[in-house]
Amino acid sequence: MATKKPSKSANGKKASAKEYEIDHQRLESLVNSMADGVLSTNEKGEIVLYNGAALNVLDVNAIQKGDPIENVLKLTNENKEPLDVKRIILNCKTQTISRDYKLVYEDSSVVSIYLSISPVHLGYGKTGESGYVLIIRDITREKSLEEERDEFISVISHELRTPAAITEGAVSNAIFMLEKTGDLEKINDALETAHKQARYLEDMINDLSTLSRAERGVLEKNIEEINAHDFVKQLEDSYKKQAEEKGLELKVDIDPHLSLLKSVRLYVTEIMQNFITNAIKYTEEGSVTIHAKQKDNGVEFAVSDTGIGISKGDQARVFEKFFRAEDFRTRAQNGTGLGLHVTRKLSQLAEAKISLESELNEGSTFRIFFPNLSK
Repeated sequence: MATKKPSKSANGKKASAKEYEIDHQRLESLVNSMADGVLSTNEKGEIVLYNGAALNVLDVNAIQKGDPIENVLKLTNENKEPLDVKRIILNCKTQTISRDYKLVYEDSSVVSIYLSISPVHLGYGKTGESGYVLIIRDITREKSLEEERDEFISVISHELRTPAAITEGAVSNAIFMLEKTGDLEKINDALETAHKQARYLEDMINDLSTLSRAERGVLEKNIEEINAHDFVKQLEDSYKKQAEEKGLELKVDIDPHLSLLKSVRLYVTEIMQNFITNAIKYTEEGSVTIHAKQKDNGVEFAVSDTGIGISKGDQARVFEKFFRAEDFRTRAQNGTGLGLHVTRKLSQLAEAKISLESELNEGSTFRIFFPNLSK
């Protein structure tokens, strides 16, 4: 007599369905807990699953299951040319990762994204439905920092190469003339050129060092009482000779009611030195004036000059890293484009506010208000 095979009970089917539902809920909970956006599509490129992070990256309130992926994920390349998203996804045979795609929002704004595409089985076993899992992440800031780093390296390499080459050439000429002609005047000229370029390199290295420490927040912040009147007189003594060598008059305008300023001397000194150095550098005739005025809970310093001035368009960019105006008179002067950027960083650390007034061929005035800081 043949033995009859036991059939699955109704309870067994219910148990299997319940287990499947629990597994599905666990999967959705796991996907929703991920910080990266997750989109899952079937083999036709229709969305079957997504998480909250995907809504944030895509900047939408909701996604309908069954929506074509190309209606939700609108990508362009680096040249802002629209891409066939569905074709890109369906052509993936193995996991594909890219950091070069751009995501276009409804308001036409664009962000850079990381995109991982993986072909998968959406069900169990070989009979499971095929599809794709997409992981997306907004990497706009990362890309921006990478581009800034690359630009930084490129500019620094260029800025270092020129003075290094001039220094090497000047020293070589001095050695040659010493051996062949003994012309002391020409040897002296060559050495002065080398010394000038060495000082330029030193200034650049100092600016880079200060900038690095400012951006990492590791500069000292020792708040002390600064006699603003004495401080301005010290600046006058330090830069008077440099101004006179260019035929400029260095003047001071000091409020007689100045009180002690409570701030970080390093920050105040570095900022004012940058302002005065630039004023002397870009002024060919006339004067440079250092101002100090008492304000509520602080002191306002200013440096005004009768120099070449700054155009309206350039005024918005003068504090950017490595920015130098296209004016040929600016280009004629050695400069790294770091001084004012360092100044802005230090002013933020000192909780100070900078303002600029300038007009082409009429001079410039840089003002900065230092509030009294609490220890």
